[in-house]
Amino acid sequence: MNIEVAYALPTEQKIISLKVPDECTVYEAVIKSGIKDIFPEIDPENDPMGIFAKAVKNPKETILREGQRIEIYRPLIADPKEARAKRAAKMKAKKEAEEAARK
Repeated sequence: MNIEVAYALPTEQKIISLKVPDECTVYEAVIKSGIKDIFPEIDPENDPMGIFAKAVKNPKETILREGQRIEIYRPLIADPKEARAKRAAKMKAKKEAEEAARK
């Protein structure tokens, strides 16, 4: 069956198309794709993975279906909740400064 394995950095991305046997797992497909040769920082044993942006809990047991795309995720640089709180605080301060300038 035909599948894809994808990995992206802020400046570069790679999608590898390959044929895998039926009953191939997510983990096996990542190994077979050779993507680790291109991006040595990938750790198939520990990096989170998903299929079409839906997280896979156990890549070594999840069986693929025809046409699926495996995505290997990088660790988050910032906590999304913290980042949102900082943006909200910045917008609030800007709004207060604009209101103070009008008075």
